[in-house]
Amino acid sequence: MAEVDFSQVSDIEELRSILNEIDNSLLRVIERRIACCIRIAEYKREHDVPMMQPHRIEAAHRRADDFAAATGLDPDFLHKLYDLLIEESCRVEDLVIDGDPER
Repeated sequence: MAEVDFSQVSDIEELRSILNEIDNSLLRVIERRIACCIRIAEYKREHDVPMMQPHRIEAAHRRADDFAAATGLDPDFLHKLYDLLIEESCRVEDLVIDGDPER
């Protein structure tokens, strides 16, 4: 999806269409993130690495803080978003590490 100068778009339907495209892109990125987490969990299972890596969570929150500072987005929102993503990643990794075929 090409960058759009939203100030140049005045039609609400066009803006909604752009928003739908952004949402679809976001969902695809989340899908890729989970796929990557599955591979990480497989690696952890194969190499007996503990599922929980607290330093990785801290690093994600630092990245969120840095991004918030650079873009003006609300850091609390980004923390909540990361917490949801991390929670789902941990759930999926647990299933993979435990060998759940239904994942």
